[in-house]
Amino acid sequence: MNRIVRMTAAVVLAGGMGVSLVGCSTTGQRASDAAIGHAAHASYVNAIATGDVDAMLAVMTDDVVFMAPGFERLVGKDEIRPWLAGYIEAYDARWEKDELEFVVAGDWAFEQYAYRSTVTPRAGGDTARDTGKGLIVWRRGSDGVWRVARDAWNSDAGH
Repeated sequence: MNRIVRMTAAVVLAGGMGVSLVGCSTTGQRASDAAIGHAAHASYVNAIATGDVDAMLAVMTDDVVFMAPGFERLVGKDEIRPWLAGYIEAYDARWEKDELEFVVAGDWAFEQYAYRSTVTPRAGGDTARDTGKGLIVWRRGSDGVWRVARDAWNSDAGH
């Protein structure tokens, strides 16, 4: 595993959601890197929970890529901003993301997660509930801050 030793870590509560950390390394620096990346995950989950587009974009790289089910690939904050704003305007959405794996490799980190969502159209209509999984690629910037570089997810329902 290229010197990355997986180990199970403590469960951390982030914004009322259980998030477990897996994939820390055995060295102090790598464990520290994983903890920093894990904190970034918590800030991303919290930003999603608030529905604040600016807060969500603040934890993304400028060249971020979103690969959402049923949509074209979105590249960069300029493409993602209107998509997020439209989504938040159209839906009252609640997302819970459980971190399944978090592996740090230098200035990159790879996260596997499972999600549960409840989405209700603001204009009225039926509430949709879903479960699925996703993969986030994180990149540490020159300022030391971890940001989402890629986020891809899909539904367990296969639609």
